[in-house]
Amino acid sequence: MTMHAPRGLRLHIGIYGRRNAGKSSILNALVRQQVAIVSDTPGTTTDPVEKTMEFKPLGPVVFIDTAGVDDRGALGKMRIAKTMKAIDRTDLALLVADGWSEYEAELIELFRKRKIPFVVIAAKSDLGGHGAVMQKAGELGCQFAVAASARAPSGTAGLREAIIRAAPQEFLEQATPMEGLVRPDDLVVLVTPIDLEAPKGRLIVPQVQVLRDLLDREACAMVVKENGLAAALARLKKKPDLVVTDSQAFKKVAEIVPAEVPLTSFSIIYARFKGDLAAMLSGAGSIARLADGDRVLIAEACSHHPVEDDIGRVKLPMWLKEFTKRDLDIKVCAGRDFPEGLASCKLVIHCGGCVFNRRELLTRIEKATAAGVPITNYGLAIAFLMGILDRAIKPFRLVTLPNKT
Repeated sequence: MTMHAPRGLRLHIGIYGRRNAGKSSILNALVRQQVAIVSDTPGTTTDPVEKTMEFKPLGPVVFIDTAGVDDRGALGKMRIAKTMKAIDRTDLALLVADGWSEYEAELIELFRKRKIPFVVIAAKSDLGGHGAVMQKAGELGCQFAVAASARAPSGTAGLREAIIRAAPQEFLEQATPMEGLVRPDDLVVLVTPIDLEAPKGRLIVPQVQVLRDLLDREACAMVVKENGLAAALARLKKKPDLVVTDSQAFKKVAEIVPAEVPLTSFSIIYARFKGDLAAMLSGAGSIARLADGDRVLIAEACSHHPVEDDIGRVKLPMWLKEFTKRDLDIKVCAGRDFPEGLASCKLVIHCGGCVFNRRELLTRIEKATAAGVPITNYGLAIAFLMGILDRAIKPFRLVTLPNKT
């Protein structure tokens, strides 16, 4: 059976440029499929089009074809807004140009400001006239620029090489969730409650990825539900080297697992794997400083149908209010509906981000930081609320803890 990498772990390659510059044609040529509609009519591409594929040696990637940045009218502004939003999840940008204008220069400035590596593509090279684009790219000091044709049989060979050279190094040496947390032959107990949010017949993404990583690292894994944890530990001849739990079961699990056994959660592992653990750890301490009327934004990466006892909509708000004894203004956003303006918020609590790539979660952390708003994640927040944050982050050997007073 072929295993497919989750979308959130794929290198996201965004394709940008003016209308009719040849973006969709370049995408079709790269993936060798007709995945995007090509037309001489300006503005053919409206919403971003995504195509997943294996792109060796980078491995699994997602190509994002976007609307032209020079679109016009009311609908055009909406399309441009979606194009700009796609930059949040872009790890590598392809700037397609069949001429040069202020739009190309502005995009390059934006990519550099956001520290996104990019490749300038002088498109339609089979028609000539690409020299001006290559010259401008050289004048602006662009490290990667290449002439390409979507029509010529080998028209994207140089482009494919440029993509590989420009790709962020971390995607050639992809870190894994359990990096530094376990050694070969370690015994790790995974506590995986099966609640209404778990997909029928399957485990959730973080549980699967952590389990696979343990196997790859030659560690031993024991998987139990929270109501079978005590019995499972009693059967062991030696104490486990680490216990990883679903954050929602933190309190119960912490009471069962001996204090000397390292304990953390899937969500906290993902705070480091997908985000910035130090920044999110610092944000957890702000929970104690919330006051009446303060707005707390709870952000989820996926858009699942809310269920009874939903973690983001029911449990976290309840635990926050019980802990703070404050009348909080709690808002929830899901999917890509992360608000641009965060200044009215006093705290952002984000999910683990298992369906996001790391750049998108880091972008949200950067947006919160720029607005002066603390940000943490579900696991860190729950550990803080349950009074076990110190213990939950000890496996990561962090020294600085948020102030609880």
